[in-house]
Amino acid sequence: MKKNQEKASLSIMKIICISIILILISGIGVLAVNQKLNSVKIVLRNGYEMTVLTAKTKVSEILAENNIVIEENEKVVPGTDEDVEDGQKIEIKDKSEREIQISKVSDETIETSLDDLLETYAPITEKIVVEQVAIPFETITKEATGTGDETRNRVIQNGKDGLKEITYKIKYQKEVEIERTVLSEVVVKEPVNKIVQVQKVTSRSATERTEDIPTAVSGTVADYQAYAKQRCYDYGWSDYDFNCLVKLWNRESGWRVNAYNRSSGAYGIPQALPGNKMASAGPEYQTNYMTQINWGLSYIKGRYGSPASAWNHSQSKGWY
Repeated sequence: MKKNQEKASLSIMKIICISIILILISGIGVLAVNQKLNSVKIVLRNGYEMTVLTAKTKVSEILAENNIVIEENEKVVPGTDEDVEDGQKIEIKDKSEREIQISKVSDETIETSLDDLLETYAPITEKIVVEQVAIPFETITKEATGTGDETRNRVIQNGKDGLKEITYKIKYQKEVEIERTVLSEVVVKEPVNKIVQVQKVTSRSATERTEDIPTAVSGTVADYQAYAKQRCYDYGWSDYDFNCLVKLWNRESGWRVNAYNRSSGAYGIPQALPGNKMASAGPEYQTNYMTQINWGLSYIKGRYGSPASAWNHSQSKGWY
């Protein structure tokens, strides 16, 4: 009798355990049925793809569930606060330089508005621009046989600039050029070189030599040149122009106030031809170096623009 009771108790215990197990299994099944799993593809920045099953719908939760951390220079599409459905894709991409800069400004400047950010980091536009640019000609010097103590230059071919077209890609931000890249260069017209013949000649023939007319003059060559230098500055000319003037009047008169050319009648420091032209600058033109220099510089200004141009003409033609 006792054994029968024990057997009955064991049977009841077995029935109870089996019932509990069945209840648990059915509960799990109901939970699985009620909780839908979505298939979502995640594409990492390096191109690697992975498909995950998840009950989550929010992008940030799905990434966290799969231990994926978004770095500062990365962005997520769709955004981390958005929801995805079954079969959708989450992509992790590089941020553009502009997005990174805006993000930094947003972090540093709490009061910054979106309009301010867009104004600061305005979009960049590109344009293709074609420009025509001059190609400077070169000067070629050719020496000719000759003897003498002076060098004379003669232009036997005038130079002409060439022309080329340059195609640029130009980047603008807020209508201001920020970058220029050369795409191509095409020569439209080749330059023509200037050819100058250089020849040694005698400085002046016997009939062209200057002589001094006995007149009462004052001052020294240093005084004359100091005054001429100051007058050059008054005209707005440079030290280079003054140096050209020194060479020009060294050749013409040696900076002598009473220098006279017996052949042509040219007179004075600037070798005015005829000498009485200088009377327009003052009645004492024959003896006053200031009057002669004032007239000479006025003549150079009106005819050549500067002493440098006058010297170049003298080098080319032998006179000015």
